[in-house]
This record gives sequence, C-alpha cells and structure tokens, in this order.
Amino acid sequence: MRLSRRTASLSLAAVALVVTLAYEAVPHARVPAGDEESAEPFGAACRIRVTGSTVTAYCHNPYPETDRVSLHVECARWWDLDTDSAPVATAPAQTVRLTGRCWKEVDEVWISHRKGS
Repeated sequence: MRLSRRTASLSLAAVALVVTLAYEAVPHARVPAGDEESAEPFGAACRIRVTGSTVTAYCHNPYPETDRVSLHVECARWWDLDTDSAPVATAPAQTVRLTGRCWKEVDEVWISHRKGS
C-alpha cells in the first residue's frame, strides 16, 4: 500500500504533534529554586588502582573550592582490618596521592569528599 505525498506529510505532522503533546504531559524533575549551593561544581576527580593488596588513588581538584578527600579500603578477609585515611585537603588545581592496603585481598575501595575550609 502506497501513501500519497499529501497523506504521508499529514501522518508525519500528526506523529510530531502526538510526540510533542506526550512530552509536555510527562512530569519532569525540577531543581528547587532555593538550592543555589548544588549548582556550583565541586569535587576532585579520583582514579583508583588496586594492585594485589595495595590501593593507590590520585585525586585532582579542578574547582576553586578545597575538597577534603578520604580513601576507604574494605578488605575481603574477615580478620583483615578495614582502613579509612585521614581527610586530605586538595586545594584548587592540586593533585594528591592516597594509599592504603590490606594483608590479603581488597574487597572494595571508595573515596569520600567534603568541602574544606
């Protein structure tokens, strides 16, 4: 079945109208107007490398506010002590190196961020 050019263009316009109306009907997430602080970019970008039982993280802060980063290492063995590093102030345009280790295998590693002074 072939559509004429006129029928094809009318059906294309109808599809565009339906898609537009459906998009307007869907509720969208709104950012609260009073939350100005979350609009500012913050947080150092961190790269984590696990080599055997040793963990090394490099965090670079590209933003104008100091970020206090901490390394958290969770060990796989129940008898192996998990470690949390002291917060390290990462000034603007600065890169810091954080290290940690387990006696045996590393299970999980993450970095936490806090705004510094």
